Parts: sequence; structure tokens; C-alpha cells
Amino acid sequence: MTAKPALSRRTLAQGALLAAAAALLPGPLPARTAHARPPLRRPPLRLPAPTGPHPVGLRTVHLTDPSRTDPWQGGVRELMLTVLYPARAVGGCPRAPQLTPAEAAVFADLAPHVRPGLPGPGTVDWGAVRTHGHIGAPALPGRRPVLLYTPGGGDSRTLGTTLAEDLASHGRVVVLVDHPGDATQVELPTGMRTTVLLGPPDRRTFRTMIDTRVADLRLVLDRLGDLPLAPVMDRRRIGVLGHSAGGTAAVYAAHADRRIGAVANLEGYLDLAPLDGFDRPLLLFRTDGFDGAARIESSWAGLPGHRALLTGANHWAFTDYAALVPRLQAAGLVTAAARAALVGPGDPAAAVAAVRRRVGGFFAHHLP
Repeated sequence: MTAKPALSRRTLAQGALLAAAAALLPGPLPARTAHARPPLRRPPLRLPAPTGPHPVGLRTVHLTDPSRTDPWQGGVRELMLTVLYPARAVGGCPRAPQLTPAEAAVFADLAPHVRPGLPGPGTVDWGAVRTHGHIGAPALPGRRPVLLYTPGGGDSRTLGTTLAEDLASHGRVVVLVDHPGDATQVELPTGMRTTVLLGPPDRRTFRTMIDTRVADLRLVLDRLGDLPLAPVMDRRRIGVLGHSAGGTAAVYAAHADRRIGAVANLEGYLDLAPLDGFDRPLLLFRTDGFDGAARIESSWAGLPGHRALLTGANHWAFTDYAALVPRLQAAGLVTAAARAALVGPGDPAAAVAAVRRRVGGFFAHHLP
């Protein structure tokens, strides 16, 4: 039987949640007019290719949870997933864009609001970025470990593509989980959802985020047997990894659910509730440039786990921004100060390789 997450006992009343979310709703964006929009600079934005021996297949999945009310807008809770997996062949299967055209348009407007320093509307063609995941490619036969990825607060699942593709190319099934309401944008079958967060959330809102994400992860675990790639998923070998708020949610989800066998926390705080008796393999990975390092170290104190430090880096170096932001800087669209604040001044290729090596090695050891 799956244990009930400890944080869910503290879930706020629905009215209070909706009020807190409404208080954080972004105001109207500037009007988009043809004469005001500068021409697209179109820097060559590319994601690093995965390093494993297998090509990567990709499927998208929509889930609903009729048992829960969405804490940010009411109604039935909905999720979008991207499932990445080692493919048998990819001929005739196109590479997926990182963002759908509708998502790319929304992200172009919201990017500098949710991540100060990113270029403003009309300067970058975000929809031109392609992943290395081939849509609908047939899966390589075999039973494979399953890894769930939960992104940072305010980020969409697609910003974990580079790491997830590399993990999939080495033989895992990776499920990228979006959390509508705090993700920048998520295109659902029922319409586009945009973030209610602009700026750091207060503690009450952050607790709501984590509580919601833990329940989202539990829903995905419950539904793994119904997903299109279920025949190649070994549900006895399940791991969770997450960045920032996603790292927080990953650890608390594992603390509450014995189905999760190993966890990688990429610079997420762990001070929302006690984690007494935590006994799963745990990677605690942080950067040397994050201004929340003191709180991170304090919240990690006493936890058993493998600690790692990414040098010359900042908080979003664990995401696709590690590769994208330096290219934007080279195109004159991001300042050196903004780059340092987002991903750090270090070599982007070295940062991507170090994160892939450390996270991949951790799961290879604990979920072989």
C-alpha cells in the first residue's frame, strides 16, 4: 500500500489556495503590435545531442485526476507528460520541437518575467529549437528502469530535455512531468495554462506547490501501467529526479512512497517538513554560484546522501538553459551578468557533461 504523503495533511483550504494563486497572477502583458516588435535575431539555439548508444523515442501523454481539484484554478487536475525511451529505430519519425508553436509564442512573452535577463518578446524564435526525441519511434525491446523528472518552480517539463534524453539514450525510460499552474506554460488538450508565479513564491505558496507536485508524481506512479510504453517499463526500478522545487518534491514524494527506489535532488530545499528515517539512495547536487546555498546546506544537514558540487555554475545550469543561455549571450541577447545569474560563467559543455555523468552514474549504480 502506498503511504500518504506527509505534506498532504497540511494542504490549505481551497479558498485560501485560490486567493494565494490569484494574488500572484501576472498582469496583462504589453500589447503585441507589428510596428513595436523588433525583428527576430534567430541565434542558432541547439540542444546537446545525447551520448548513449540508443536513439531516443518520444511520446506525449495527457493525464487527469478526477479525485483532485486543481489548487490554482479549480476544476479537475490535469497533467502533461513527455515519455522518452531508447528506440529500436527512428527512420521516418520526425524530431519533436522543444515547445509546441503555441507554447513557444507564450514563452517568448513570459520568459523575461519568469527568468529576468532572458530576451524579450520578438527577439528569439523559441519554436525553432528541436529535441533529439523522435515522435512515435518504436521502443527497443526489454524492461527498463523508469525515471520521473519534475522541473523547477516556474519551469515547464521541456527544460529538462537535455538531461532526460541522455538518460534515455543510455537505456532508461524517462517521464517528464509538467505541473500546470506553476509551469511557465503548458499546452493541454483543454487549452493553454500559464504560470501564476512571477517572482519567488512565499512560503505558503511554495508549500502548496510541493504538496501539489507530490500528488502529481503519485498520480503518474499510479498510472505507469496505463502509459503507451508500459511494456518496457520495469516498475520495480523507479527513480525520481528534480530541479529546484522539483528536487524538493522528488525527495518528499520518495519519503512518502516506497515505490521510489532512488532520488536525485538538483538544488532543491528540504526544510518544509522533517525527513526522519529517509532511507533511499539520495543524490544532493548543487552549484557553487547559487545565492540560496546557505539555506540549501542547512536543509540538507543530517541527511544521508551522495553530495556533489557543480563549479563555475548557477542554479539553472541543471536545465536546458545551460546550453541555451550561452548561445543567447554570444548573439548579444543576454548580458554576461544575466548569464552568470542564470547558469554561471563556466564552460557550458563541461557543465552539461558533468551533470549527465553524475546523475546518470547515480541511477546506474542504484537502479542498474
